[in-house]
Amino acid sequence: MAASGHSGANELELFMELILLEKVRNLGNLGDKVKVKPGYGRNYLLPQGKAAPANAANLEAFEKRRAEYEAKANTLLSDAEARKTKLAEVSVTIAAHSSPEGKLYGSVGPRDIAEALQAAGHEVSKGEVILGEGPLRHTGEFDVMLHLHADVHTPIKVIVVGDKAEK
Repeated sequence: MAASGHSGANELELFMELILLEKVRNLGNLGDKVKVKPGYGRNYLLPQGKAAPANAANLEAFEKRRAEYEAKANTLLSDAEARKTKLAEVSVTIAAHSSPEGKLYGSVGPRDIAEALQAAGHEVSKGEVILGEGPLRHTGEFDVMLHLHADVHTPIKVIVVGDKAEK
């Protein structure tokens, strides 16, 4: 029977079972068997190499290579810890167009912060910059969290200065 549209979701498609090949934040640790929505598994976990389908062959292959995966996980964790120490006490200043009252024309988002950190010589991707309350829309000093690894987080200071453009 062919599925048509969104009506009558098949029971088999509600979740897919995967083996985690590394620790995934808010999901599980290396080697855990997890059930996730098919889209999350197919579009993120599998292509990123973070998981493999939980079938007999993959379970057997995982057990044979467990030490290799654990060594890789430890390397990723130690790299993140090293990056955290380099980012301790780091602050970055970003100039943006603003009104005389300090309200920005636009906003400062994760990409802007990551680019400013990269320009200062730090290896940070925009996906590691977490802005809990959304983009920054005013001038001032903000504490921003960087999630370098599922277990490694560090705050940095972001200073947004305006050019007080008259319009």
